[in-house]
Amino acid sequence: MVLLILRLSGKRGIKQLSIFELAIIISLGSAAGDPMFYEDVALLPAILVFSTVIGLYKLLTYLTGKVEKIEIFLEGKPIKLIDSGKINFEIFDHEALAYDELFTQLRQRHVTHLGQVKTAYMETSGDISVFFYLDEDVRFGLPILPELYDNPCKILETDKIYACRSCGELNPPFHADSCPICHNKMWIEANNELRIT
Repeated sequence: MVLLILRLSGKRGIKQLSIFELAIIISLGSAAGDPMFYEDVALLPAILVFSTVIGLYKLLTYLTGKVEKIEIFLEGKPIKLIDSGKINFEIFDHEALAYDELFTQLRQRHVTHLGQVKTAYMETSGDISVFFYLDEDVRFGLPILPELYDNPCKILETDKIYACRSCGELNPPFHADSCPICHNKMWIEANNELRIT
C-alpha cells in the first residue's frame, strides 16, 4: 500500500525531497505502522489517512504552482552561499551547514580554492549548485584542501595575498590583523591555480 501510494504521488529521488515531501513520507509511514504491527488495528483507518494525506499533498502541490508565498513557505528558497569567490558570511552564519560540509561538496567538484567559484547556492533539497569562473577569470581565493585550511598562517608577509579563514575575504587589498567582514583573525595564504577536472 505504501509503495502504491508513493508511486501514485510521483515521488522524486530521496535526495530531491523537500521538507514538505519528507513530512508527507513520515506521515504515510506513521499511518502504515499501526496496521502492520498490531492485529487489532483495522486497515480501513490507515487507508483513510493515506487518502487524506495524498489529497492534501495534491492540493498543496497545485497551490504551490499558483501562489508564490505558499511555495516559499512549503519549499523554501535557494540560498547563495558563495558570491564572487567569497563566502556570503552573514547568510552562511545563519544556516545549519558547517564549513566542512560545504568544502566537502566543493572538493567533490574538483574545487581547490574559492577563487575558482563564481557562485554557489544551497538548493531547497539541500544540494549545492556550483557555478565556476572561466579559467581566464579565476582569482585568488581561500584554499579548501584540509592540509592548507587547517594550518592558518602565523605571520603575514607583505608581498603575499591571504584569505580570511571564515569568509574568504582577501588581505590585501587592506592590511589588517582582523577581517573587516567577519572579524576573524586567522588567515591562509590564497592561491589562484586553475581548476583541474
